[in-house]
Amino acid sequence: MPKTRKEQLKNQQRFARRKARTKFAITGRSSRPRLSVFRSLKHTSAQIIDDINGKTLVSATENDLTDADKKLKKTERAAKVGAIIAKRAQEKKINEVFFDRSGYKYHGRIKALADAAREGGLQF
Repeated sequence: MPKTRKEQLKNQQRFARRKARTKFAITGRSSRPRLSVFRSLKHTSAQIIDDINGKTLVSATENDLTDADKKLKKTERAAKVGAIIAKRAQEKKINEVFFDRSGYKYHGRIKALADAAREGGLQF
């Protein structure tokens, strides 16, 4: 845990660099859009974006879960969000996406969401 403001800024700069590096390598197109993940301290959300047209095609958040699902652990809720986004993508006939982890490390909630989206039929 960072102790000083200087360390906090350093961590924020590192995160921004990681995010920019992954964003630079991944650009969503109409034929293969980008699955972008956002993780806050409490919630996880995902959206499928067509970067060429600048439009969000499909989105899913933890607000879409049922009341029973909202009592689960964070990683389990993230997996449910991944299943929801995969289902909505299939309805819009989106099968292949680029996975944009947005600078987050690929473990925990991010990995759970990705695995559930793969099980739901998305390919990345």
